[in-house]
Amino acid sequence: MTKFQEVVAKAKHIAVITGAGVSAESGVPTFKGEGGQWKKWQYQDIATPEAFSRNPSRIWEFYHHRRHLVLTQKPSAAHLALAECESRLRKHGRSMVIITQNIDDLHRQAGSKHVLNIHGSVMETRCVSCGEVAVNHHHPICASLEGKGSPDPDIPEADIPVDQLPRCEQSDCRGLLRPNVVFFGETLDSHLLTKVEKELDTCDLCLVVGTSSIVYPAAMFGPQVASRGVPVAEFNMVTTPKTEYFM
Repeated sequence: MTKFQEVVAKAKHIAVITGAGVSAESGVPTFKGEGGQWKKWQYQDIATPEAFSRNPSRIWEFYHHRRHLVLTQKPSAAHLALAECESRLRKHGRSMVIITQNIDDLHRQAGSKHVLNIHGSVMETRCVSCGEVAVNHHHPICASLEGKGSPDPDIPEADIPVDQLPRCEQSDCRGLLRPNVVFFGETLDSHLLTKVEKELDTCDLCLVVGTSSIVYPAAMFGPQVASRGVPVAEFNMVTTPKTEYFM
């Protein structure tokens, strides 16, 4: 612990990689393991582009449920501690970036200023027709989703007509909206990854917090930093496949 404190005291730019464990205390279930199910569906079976194409009503019900969880929960102690750390560093001319795999936007709610959401955010939408991305905190996001999205498998799905699902607000478009998140099987935004690479190449300390380090490319962010000889510290409840790379 003394060594870690010394490293932190010297660091000028800290990169923090966070995963689902940071949000678990806030009541947001992880996409894998216990709680990783909505009705009878495993998250990885419904959070896919193919599932959205087949049944956008089902997928919007699921993400309406996720948005409800986010909007009704508060940042965890970990979110708040990281935001406070960033604030203190900034006052001394130092910096911190949060590179998160979470889509719940709780880091921003906690007060973190420099956040890269590599998997997107449930608080954003993207039009499948014109590509417009917009922040949307309305709840429900459209009238047809009012009272829908229960995870109870005994409650039937709503089967909402496509024309009653969230639509683009651009007057010359009105296309179908989708959550602006990275579905399973989709690639990450290349421009965002370029920003991430810059942060990983310039940080002088990396913290890996609340992530199993099994989802790529984020699984290699910590080892990538460690390969430069930069200290990497892992904060997890259990050993992960990448623990051997770290402090």
